[in-house]
Amino acid sequence: MNNIQLIWKMLKLVKPLTLPMIGAVCLGVLGFLCAIGIPVISVMAILQVTGMYAHFPLSWVFLILLGMALLRGILHYGEQALNHYIAFKLLAIIRDHVYTALRRLAPAKLDGKDKGNLISIITNDVELLEVFYAHTISPVLIALLTSLFLLKLFAHLHIIAMAIALIAYLTMAIVIPFYVHHQGSQIGQKNRDEIGHMSSFLLESYRGLSTLLQYNAGSFRLKQLIQKSDDIESLQGQMKNIESYQLILSQLLISISAVVMFVIMYSLYLENQVNIYHVITAVVMMLSSFGPVMALSNLANNLLSTLSSGRRVMALLEEKELICEVTGQEDIDFDDIHVQDVSFSYNQNDPILQNLSLDFHKGAVTGIIGKSGSGKSTLLKLLMRFYDPDQGTICIGQTSLPHINTSHMRHMFAYVTQETVLFHDTIENNIKIAKLDATSDEIQEACQKASLHDWIMSLPEGYQTPISELGSSLSGGEKQRIALARAFLSQAECILLDEPTSNLDVLNEGIILKALQNEKERTIILVSHRESTMKIVQRIIQMDQGRVS
Repeated sequence: MNNIQLIWKMLKLVKPLTLPMIGAVCLGVLGFLCAIGIPVISVMAILQVTGMYAHFPLSWVFLILLGMALLRGILHYGEQALNHYIAFKLLAIIRDHVYTALRRLAPAKLDGKDKGNLISIITNDVELLEVFYAHTISPVLIALLTSLFLLKLFAHLHIIAMAIALIAYLTMAIVIPFYVHHQGSQIGQKNRDEIGHMSSFLLESYRGLSTLLQYNAGSFRLKQLIQKSDDIESLQGQMKNIESYQLILSQLLISISAVVMFVIMYSLYLENQVNIYHVITAVVMMLSSFGPVMALSNLANNLLSTLSSGRRVMALLEEKELICEVTGQEDIDFDDIHVQDVSFSYNQNDPILQNLSLDFHKGAVTGIIGKSGSGKSTLLKLLMRFYDPDQGTICIGQTSLPHINTSHMRHMFAYVTQETVLFHDTIENNIKIAKLDATSDEIQEACQKASLHDWIMSLPEGYQTPISELGSSLSGGEKQRIALARAFLSQAECILLDEPTSNLDVLNEGIILKALQNEKERTIILVSHRESTMKIVQRIIQMDQGRVS
């Protein structure tokens, strides 16, 4: 999307906060008029003292100046308070939209996504939008309204004075920012992208710290980090150079405009078209009236990063999900699962499943075996409706998955993946995520089935033992048993297990398989390479290159 489309989409979010925005603009206009009026009226006072121009009593002039000085501070404070109220309110709304979008896109659209880049969008990019909402929308409107009022005052002095001011304002507000944007738009976008890549790099480095130490690859990784840091520093240096050009051009424009205004107005004075008061007033107004448009011009460089961040955020919000959530359908009872002529590929050139047809009977324990890449894990993801088949249907009873309420359908399944996701919380809360209203007795029973209870009780804090981030404080087997405890705790009628005992010793595997065998009321679909794991299944499905062999 181009910048105009992007800004329009970002402006739409302001609609619920229209009244505070109007208030901020009004206060801003009045504040700038006070700021501009102070030097103009000061000149009036000086001229009155010298006897060149007597319009108001001198005491009145001093009172007006004092009032304007006080009002300037109060109005500026009020404008900033309203702008930041709007900005922080909108940031909360945008964050809510972003997390809703991530939930909507997950998991299909987030599989393989650069997680560090997503974190950068959620944190840095959303934060940068504060510049747009607090320091861009209001200044643009303030500059426009204030400039219109000032142009009317210049026209009162002379129409040529108004023309000079108009050209100067347009140059400051449009020409210079356009030049800055043209010079730095690609740099700004590249800078935001590189920051996102840096976030991913740091996240990967932290997660792989033990591997880096093991293979003594830390120095190589550090060189890469320094290079990425240098690249970002270089880009930001280029942006600062462009910002300096903008500042130089702005100051130069103010000086030239004042000189031109003096020369033209003095020429008009010599022709008796204006008096000396008009000449002095026009020059003072010209020098002091650039505040609103200069504030607008100064936004240009910051706006490069802001629009780049806005583009990344809006692109995420507008990304179309692969799987649309289903609501409004009548809930169904769990029944046999029918996979009918299903084909699927993550990309069109690499089919994973081809014309697959099979049934999983309710209450039965079914095993699936096959070589890596034969489509076993992919089939489980299709059963969870993380993806939809390219062709064919998957039904529960007589109802296809796209016609079942998504939340209801997902509650029918407990899915234990090869990688257990653990949160930085207590062991109890990590297990309780499968059933948030579970009692302590229910949690302990699930842990006993997963051969986890005795180990937990051996810990100093028991079930309240905190788990470090990403579960790095636990072994692979401990993580796997926590995942199984979640499955046992859930009220799901079907348990999908993807290599559930791959990290377990023979003793714990036997305990867990026996517990699975005792789940008589549940349908269990078990994917494993281990022959010992398949001893409890009632039926084995052999998969080969996406088909049942």
